[in-house]
Order: sequence, then C-alpha cells, then structure tokens
Amino acid sequence: MERVYYFIRSEVLGTGDDELGKLLMCNFLYTVAHRDTPPAGLIFINSGVKLPTVVEEVHESLALLEEKGVEMLSCGTCLDYYGLKDKLVYGKVSNIHEIVDRLAGKKVVTV
Repeated sequence: MERVYYFIRSEVLGTGDDELGKLLMCNFLYTVAHRDTPPAGLIFINSGVKLPTVVEEVHESLALLEEKGVEMLSCGTCLDYYGLKDKLVYGKVSNIHEIVDRLAGKKVVTV
C-alpha cells in the first residue's frame, strides 16, 4: 500500500465552529498516529503550522509520528507570518519548492 502525505492547511479540521474543528484535528492526528501504517509525511501550511509549534494538544500524536519516522515539513513563509519559526517542535522548516517536490506524483490527502 502506498503511504500518503497529509497536506494540512489549518489548525482546525473542517469549517464551522473553530472549537469543534480543533477537537476534530486532535482526534484526526491521534488516529493517524495510532494506525498500523504511518503516513509518509505531514506537510503543514498556513495556520496548520500552529500544530507542530504551539498547539500542545497534538504534540503527543506528533511525537509518536516522529518516532515512527514520519517526515514533517512546515512552510517557512507561514511560520514567519505567524511569528512561529523559533517555536517549531516537530519536523523541520521547509519551503514551497521542497513541498512541491514531496507532493509531486504522490498520493496526497488534503486536510
């Protein structure tokens, strides 16, 4: 089975109530982290970069994914925009060129 990349565009999952969206994102990442087959990677853009930085509720799940060797890339422009580059806890700072290279020809799930 081909491992997927999750393209995470926001700190919340879905549209509507943000508190519900935060809970759903926590549950989503928990579920992904506890699957038998981990994803190939997580790519965080826009407010999604808050997850590997300041949203502590998901850090346990991200730590588990990191232990499993899951690549985590955060958009450097986005981190700069939110003032979070020095707060990155999981994964590494990336750029749009590397992100496009990772996604090209891969199975991608947008979250």
